[in-house]
Formats: sequence, C-alpha cells, structure tokens
Amino acid sequence: MIIFNNVTKIYEDNKARALEDVSFHVEKGEFVFLVGHSGAGKSSIIRMLLCEETPTKGKVYVNGHDIGALSHKEIPFLRREIGVVFQDFRLLPSRTVYENVAFAMRIVGASTKQMRRRIPEVLNMVGLSRKAKAYPSQLSGGEQQRVSMARALANNPSILIADEPTGNLDSEKAAEIMAILEDINNRGTTILMATHAEKLVNEMHKRVITLDRGHLISDQKEGVYTIGI
Repeated sequence: MIIFNNVTKIYEDNKARALEDVSFHVEKGEFVFLVGHSGAGKSSIIRMLLCEETPTKGKVYVNGHDIGALSHKEIPFLRREIGVVFQDFRLLPSRTVYENVAFAMRIVGASTKQMRRRIPEVLNMVGLSRKAKAYPSQLSGGEQQRVSMARALANNPSILIADEPTGNLDSEKAAEIMAILEDINNRGTTILMATHAEKLVNEMHKRVITLDRGHLISDQKEGVYTIGI
C-alpha cells in the first residue's frame, strides 16, 4: 500500500533536510501511528503521500504508483484513493453536513444517485445520521471532526490519512474519534495517523513509527509513544 525506500527530502528554498534515508512499508489494512516532535518529518511524509511533494532521493510508492513518476494528469486519480482528515476540520460553513460530504463526491464526478446511496452510509458510520441537515456551526467540535471523517470516506478510499485528528478535542471526544477510526480500520481501510496524543497511542496498541529530526528512530509493531523517554 505505502512504501518509502531510502527517502531523503531536502527543500530547495532553505536547504532544510526534512527526511534522511527513511524506509518503511505499510501493508493493506494496517493501522499505523506516525509520531515525533514538530519538525520531525511527519508533515513531509503526508505531503508526499498526497503528491504535494516528491522525494529528493529514494522512492515513494502509494498503491503501486511511484509518486515521483506521476504526471500532473495522473495525480488527481491517485488522490481519489486517499481520504484525509485534518485537525482543523476544514468544513464549508455555509453548507450542511450532507452538502459537505456531497462536495467531496461531486468533485470526482459522482452522480446524484451515487451520492444518495453513499452519503447516508458514511454518515451512519460516523454516527451522524440525524445531523445531515445541520450546519457546522450547529455542531460540537467532535461532531465536526466526524463530518470531516465522513467526507474523507465518501469516495471509499483504500487509505485514510489522519493528521492530528484529535488535536482540537477534549479527551472524551478524542476517544470517540479513535473508536470510529478503529471501526473504519476493521472494515479494511488502511490508516496512517500523525499525532502527539501519547495517551491515545499507548492505549491503542497499534504499530508506531517514530521520527526525530528527519530520521526514523523506531518502528514498533505494538508500540508505545516513546518521545522524551
């Protein structure tokens, strides 16, 4: 599903070395935490997976595609295979829950019939079936994040990238989001989650990849959050 082979990333503008000879594989159906202090390289990995950056050295493969070899026309098709959940939700404030999810489907050319079938499915998955007509301002932070998750799942991606999805939530709401993510993973979706939430990582007993200043320093199958220990 995801392969990083000896990846180094040096940014042209400031010559910063964001990643240094990083290698790891994520198999289909895995749930992997990506942890590390700010500046460790997590964001660079996510940007490469989304084809927003390419490696300076090494290779990155997503679902068999070499991201460094993709044409501009091919990139949108690969991105359809990936759902993304952000810390700050990024919902459209003037559109309802249903319309926010529909927007994600519309931009990839889904028909009205497909949207009418799929949107109730994903809203049910995240526990928001009764909130379809609500606007983001009428929802709690946890509910807004669940809308973001529904939108990320709308096009049935094989990979879900969660970038600090619990960062703006209290512990109770964060636990709810993690339960939904685990359910999504149990349905077969591969999940890569970048996070600083030590308690959640330690409770989940999932694989943990730890970065430090661009270096991969730990890859534990049933890992714990080890930064600062």
